[in-house]
Amino acid sequence: MDVMCAIINTLWSGACSSDYQRYRRALNHPGAEQRRLLMHYVRENAETEYGRRFGFTSLRSVSEYQDRVPLTTFDDYQPYVERIQAGDRQVLTRAPVRRLVPSSGSTRAQKLTPFTGGLQSEFSRAVRAWILDLYCHYPTLAGGPAYWSISPVLPVETLGPSAVPIGFDEDTAYLGGFWKPLIDATMAVPSALRFIQDMDAFRYATLLFLVRANELRLISVWHPSFLTLLLDDLPRHWASILHDLAAGTITTPVRLPDRGKIALRPWLRPARQRAAELMRISPDDYQRIWPKLKLITCWADAHAALGVAGLRRRFEAVTVQPKGLIATEAFVTLPFADQKPVAIRSHFFEFLADDGSVHLVDELDVGGEFSVVVTTGGGLYRYRLHDRIRVDSYLERTPSLTFLGKEDHVCDRFGEKLSAGFVGAVLQRLFGQCKIRPSFAMLAPEMNAGRWGYMLFVETNEALPSGLADGLEAMLRENPHYRYCVRLGQLLPVRVCETLPGAFSRYVAELRRRGQRTGNIKPSPLDTSPGWVSILGDRRGPRPGHGAGLRAR
Repeated sequence: MDVMCAIINTLWSGACSSDYQRYRRALNHPGAEQRRLLMHYVRENAETEYGRRFGFTSLRSVSEYQDRVPLTTFDDYQPYVERIQAGDRQVLTRAPVRRLVPSSGSTRAQKLTPFTGGLQSEFSRAVRAWILDLYCHYPTLAGGPAYWSISPVLPVETLGPSAVPIGFDEDTAYLGGFWKPLIDATMAVPSALRFIQDMDAFRYATLLFLVRANELRLISVWHPSFLTLLLDDLPRHWASILHDLAAGTITTPVRLPDRGKIALRPWLRPARQRAAELMRISPDDYQRIWPKLKLITCWADAHAALGVAGLRRRFEAVTVQPKGLIATEAFVTLPFADQKPVAIRSHFFEFLADDGSVHLVDELDVGGEFSVVVTTGGGLYRYRLHDRIRVDSYLERTPSLTFLGKEDHVCDRFGEKLSAGFVGAVLQRLFGQCKIRPSFAMLAPEMNAGRWGYMLFVETNEALPSGLADGLEAMLRENPHYRYCVRLGQLLPVRVCETLPGAFSRYVAELRRRGQRTGNIKPSPLDTSPGWVSILGDRRGPRPGHGAGLRAR
């Protein structure tokens, strides 16, 4: 047991107790909790520019708020964000904007979300309830360090001068508050690694510190493939890592600014005994490398389910916990009591049905599918996240949700209207029917001999059935718009491209090149841009259907 980690984690869990207990009580009366929160937003921001525009001062109920304030998307906030960048105050919130946090958008490469102290507190309330629930279910987690995914700091796209800082230093920033410096001391990997821009050097340094942590208890990453890509590099670096452990060095060139180098010095002390222990262990024997590892938490819904299967094969003795639905703008659900209930103490939620009707958190039926709408302390009002969810069950009187996919992610070159949610469901059926488990799969439009069509990029260690393209084409034609475009000859039938190994790594590298931060990259079953053949590689050349098609169910 790591005594220092045990002491700090025990103290932190005690500090989480209040939010944990309040969340547990709120689960029994979500409607009242949500109405209280909304009225707080209205009163707090009544004298802002946005509040005056929509008459917040006279609002007295949820229905009045819904009648007066329209549903919004990020484009509605662009003029306000520009005002905030210019230094204007009390634009969206009375509280000052601490940062403008970049994330990818559906209509632009980058969008900036206002981040206030209130929004920080809303994230922290959900995190604290989740963390104490973890410790209650897995008490041994407190006895050692944890790895919370760290993304390299990405240079922010030049957006002109800004009176407010742009960017987030690290993925653990939402832990925030008084406890963050102490919590940092329990991390297996130092946050200074975020300054490493070279991805090979970043992965090497991350592995070095992970391997050093013989008492590692918890791994928290976003997409499961982030961890599998790290582990894939371990065998070829094994000898060098053991040398660095014994010597207290990093042999791979690590380009850090001075403050990063200074921050790393306390971590770079020799660990000769640990290196000697590992010399007798194979680099793929994860159970012996991290014998105390109890839990891995990561995305597991929608398209991320493909990566979870491979992760579970590598860590058969470790529990894999699906993360809740967390976006840059809002904390929607949290893992709690083996379910994923709505974070009802964090933001005000509405749920938009396909028929246009709007439902509150206590008005949802099990089995229903909805689009998430949030109002937050960051100054987003009735904001459409474009995240589609399904209501799976209830925890007390609060719904537990599963993320189905992004609904604003639609490819529509000729009117085919292929959405990420539809394509993701098709791929799950297809791979289940032909009994393959790809490590990477994505559909994207590609040009062939002057005509457009879709191509499935897939990486797997298993042999692809000859009729894979035919089966996929049949399932895609269940969408009448797609079927009509193919029938008219606007689109060619789908083709399959088996990628070269390491497709996900190249996918991440390309999105980083386009301006996305590693921690924000959410692999999707559908990409709307062409040109992926040159990026992902083609093992045997694109192949059309072969006649012996899979039967679409």
